[in-house]
Amino acid sequence: MKIKSLKLKSFRNYDFLKLEFDNATNIFYGDNAQGKTNILESVYLSGTTKSHRGTKDRDLVQFGKEESHIETVVEKNGITYQIDMHLKKNSPKGIAINKIPIRKASELFGIINIVFFSPEDLNIIKNGPSERRRFIDLELSQLDKVYLNNLSNYNRIVNQRNHLLKDITQQRNLMETLDVWEIQLIQYGNKIIERRKQFVKEINKIISNIHKKLTGEKEEINLIYEPSVGNLTFEQALAKNRERDMRIKSTSVGPHRDDICFMVGDLDIRRFGSQGQQRTAALSLKLSEIELVKQSIHDTPVLLLDDVLSELDKHRQNYLLDSIHDIQTLITCTGVDEFVNHRFSINKVFHVQDGQVAKEN
Repeated sequence: MKIKSLKLKSFRNYDFLKLEFDNATNIFYGDNAQGKTNILESVYLSGTTKSHRGTKDRDLVQFGKEESHIETVVEKNGITYQIDMHLKKNSPKGIAINKIPIRKASELFGIINIVFFSPEDLNIIKNGPSERRRFIDLELSQLDKVYLNNLSNYNRIVNQRNHLLKDITQQRNLMETLDVWEIQLIQYGNKIIERRKQFVKEINKIISNIHKKLTGEKEEINLIYEPSVGNLTFEQALAKNRERDMRIKSTSVGPHRDDICFMVGDLDIRRFGSQGQQRTAALSLKLSEIELVKQSIHDTPVLLLDDVLSELDKHRQNYLLDSIHDIQTLITCTGVDEFVNHRFSINKVFHVQDGQVAKEN
């Protein structure tokens, strides 16, 4: 799986940009706030329909313009796909695959499999549960369209239930409709929980060896999925918390409240691990994600590394670079010296300055 080219029009700080990528390593270097990350963001959008930063579509359109366009050409299993995405200020995005418009954004998932790795990801262990859920949801949505459909339906129904909980205060007769929404909530929620548990089990098979190597065989890591329902079934937990939910006017249990525990030995490193342990576990997690995608799709994903190397020590830098030699990679950094020092194979180098990109080799 390779991204062959990218064309941007009125996206972020780019009036117009056309790039052709190497099949291996592509370096984008320059000072901060010049537009390097915007290139990676546009590629990520092309594969997932979302910004990795959670930015709304209207804020991706260049200031003063009404619409932006991203065109990405991908080669997968010998077949070429052209993905066109129109982002608009005041209406939903439009997406076409090989110039044929698609009705649902989910139809795009799976054409490109992308792993995005930024400095923020190094804090996934110490930050809140929402980031760990987001990690699972973004990866599973790329790998499993059934999961994506279940997640979309579940989130919609949670919102419906929450609105209903607010309305019930004024209209008690709405109580009888609560059961109808909860039946659907339980149906989709249970499917999400089971698929996430399977995902964690698959990651555990991979992460153990990676983490041992990163820590010089000193640490063993284990991930545990933590449902917010505890030892109850989702149905039992919903019933138990219904009165509380009506008071707080929100759904307090379910997959949207679940978490992943990271255990090193007997230590929950989310709460008690050192910063070094947490960052090493995060690196292990991202490398495991790459390997899991390879196993799932029998192909390599596209890897986007956004200024990550500057956040890692030499040992972890080397381990990361040694792990990605067979993957098409787009890397942003402030300078190329660090790659030369690592004797890293550089296939294409681009200098990014104030919304202009110049190829240098």
